[in-house]
Amino acid sequence: MRQLFTTLGLLALVAGTTGSSISYYEESLPSTMNPLFARSMVDRRAHELVFDRLYYRSAVTSEVKSRLVDHHERVDAGLGLKLYLKSGINWHDGVELTADDVCFTIETLLYPESASPLAKVYREVLAGCVYNKKENSATITFTKKFYNPTERLGFSVMPKHVFQGDPNIQPDHEFAVRPIGTGPMKGSKGRREVKFTATPNGHHNAAIGVMSMAEGGDPLVQVRTLLNGGVQGLISVAPPLRSDVASTDDVALKAYQLRSWWFAALNTNRPLLARKEVRQAVDATVDRFELRRLTMGYDPDDIVQPCQFISGPFIPSSSYYNRSVKVRERSDIGKSREMMVATGAVEQHGVWTIDGEAVSLKIGMAAPLDLEARDLLNQIGNQLQSGGFGRQVYKVSADDWSNKAVSGELGDFDILIGKWSFGVVENVSPLFETRKDGKGLMNIFGYSDPKVDELTEAYEAAKTDTEAQDAYHALHVHLAEELPYLFLWKLDTQSAWRLEVRGNTITPYFYFTEFDSWTFSES
Repeated sequence: MRQLFTTLGLLALVAGTTGSSISYYEESLPSTMNPLFARSMVDRRAHELVFDRLYYRSAVTSEVKSRLVDHHERVDAGLGLKLYLKSGINWHDGVELTADDVCFTIETLLYPESASPLAKVYREVLAGCVYNKKENSATITFTKKFYNPTERLGFSVMPKHVFQGDPNIQPDHEFAVRPIGTGPMKGSKGRREVKFTATPNGHHNAAIGVMSMAEGGDPLVQVRTLLNGGVQGLISVAPPLRSDVASTDDVALKAYQLRSWWFAALNTNRPLLARKEVRQAVDATVDRFELRRLTMGYDPDDIVQPCQFISGPFIPSSSYYNRSVKVRERSDIGKSREMMVATGAVEQHGVWTIDGEAVSLKIGMAAPLDLEARDLLNQIGNQLQSGGFGRQVYKVSADDWSNKAVSGELGDFDILIGKWSFGVVENVSPLFETRKDGKGLMNIFGYSDPKVDELTEAYEAAKTDTEAQDAYHALHVHLAEELPYLFLWKLDTQSAWRLEVRGNTITPYFYFTEFDSWTFSES
């Protein structure tokens, strides 16, 4: 029987390759094709093509839906949800999907030694899962009653048979390069590109046969290649080049909604930046208004600017954003000098010195950000140098950012410039809480503050929206005072696709959730 399934899967793969082919530029190549270890938006976008999430929110109707579940029912007085899976759905290798795969996925998320960054999130939601083979059902137990339990089940389902039922899945498993999913496309990651091949299934029938993803280089070259038909899409168009794209009749700009914001994290474990006055001086030296003008252009006549300045770790439209905290748009060199003098620093020939040694900062930036805000790294370095701070600047590759910066392995830097993106749930606690006991998994410099831990715990324990908002409003105020981060801006994302690509509904945050509706016609 398994051989039959495998044969059918191969036939489906061949059938999928007969369709049209398109290519597009991404910010970088994904760091992994295993959704358990997704760390970046590039990872998550790629995974949407290969895997099905158990439940997802429709980009068309905003309804919570599932392509895998036929129906469900509440059990155990609301603490459980029994899911009955659809029949006729196969993994890309032809093996049949069952509810046992759902329970296996939950087992991997709850596995005590799991290295998955998703594990902490789901351990707070999920308590277990029981498989009923006869019914092909999975009964999921939650840690508490949720009024919206299906919204808590947005994880990608993993194939139990590929891992021989072992929940201790490692990030370096071959699966991270050549995954097996149930999504519309089968994916394979190479050194220079990721290729996706349509794989018809009982619940998917992609109209595009092959998708090739390449890492974007120079933004201008990307746009020119798109306008000349060398590629069919760009995931992100740099703000200064959007007018070029908008002026052509062959390409359409499409809004891509992300709850994302840009930051410069300060390493409070370094002796210099452990001093709050120095952090305040650095903040007062940075001129966000000039950075916007120099890196992405600024037209004062534009009604909607691509960039909104922020004063804390949320986007301005978020209910967690505390509007009482004012944004610092322009530099204040007088304030910067005042703070540095307060630390005992002495200015010699335009350079700050402390105890006779010149103050110098090692600054890094996630390399893909250069595609959206051109030369941002150097411009921040130049501003700090003009303010009396020595500086050395480095671009951090996408792989090193995902695998080292996020995991706290770049502690030799004084400043790291990056971007965080969030889905429906804006949980910033892992960015700021103390890194211990499974917490602080995205705390890139190991920042630790008892007040921050108290407020993040209050958010986690909140039983109402009001309690959660109160905790995060207070966190916003505290972080703006302590400055473990310089909060920069929210930058709107615009994708561009040639008009030959039709029906391309873009799902907020996940992007390719509605890919079955995408078509391509050269005529």
